[in-house]
Amino acid sequence: MEHLDEESAQHFEQFKAYLDILNIDFVINTRLVRGLDYYNRSVFEWTTTDLGAQGTICAGGRYDGLVEKMGGKPTPAVGLAIGLERLILLLEEQKIAITNQQLAIYIITPNEQAQLKSMQIANTLHEAIAGAIIYNDITLGSFKSQFKKADKAGADFALILGEEELNNNQVSIKPLKSQEQQQTLSLDEAIKYFKDYT
Repeated sequence: MEHLDEESAQHFEQFKAYLDILNIDFVINTRLVRGLDYYNRSVFEWTTTDLGAQGTICAGGRYDGLVEKMGGKPTPAVGLAIGLERLILLLEEQKIAITNQQLAIYIITPNEQAQLKSMQIANTLHEAIAGAIIYNDITLGSFKSQFKKADKAGADFALILGEEELNNNQVSIKPLKSQEQQQTLSLDEAIKYFKDYT
């Protein structure tokens, strides 16, 4: 760790801060490597103790230079592989039902401050509304482009986290598949609204 340059150390601190915001437990393993040399910055594994010795469920990392090496434009990227059989075994072990859930929510944010808060909200929604699909747009594109992506994703609702919502500790909900009016609610009220919808 002492050999990281200033930029890499700053990136790693920010990465850990995101994990902390989402209450994701992690252990730093300085010996963890991926078998392909195009990986850069952080690599990771998701592990469990519920399946005995076969504890790695997912592994991956950043490979920001790969697209450019293949002849494309410089493109930030992250990828991972999931052991499907192990994931199913883990779901069965933890008695989590695999369901087809219709509710899809697309979180729209205008800036970096809102983006951090949106990660917490996405995590809360995942925990509170079983099976819901939560899209969290981290591109910081215009509202118009984010709404287009929400429509393309087939989301039922846009959850807007603008400056006014941030200042008032609220979210705005805009139905995307009906003519219902947009409304502004506390997060607890929004969760109840989504639960009633399902």
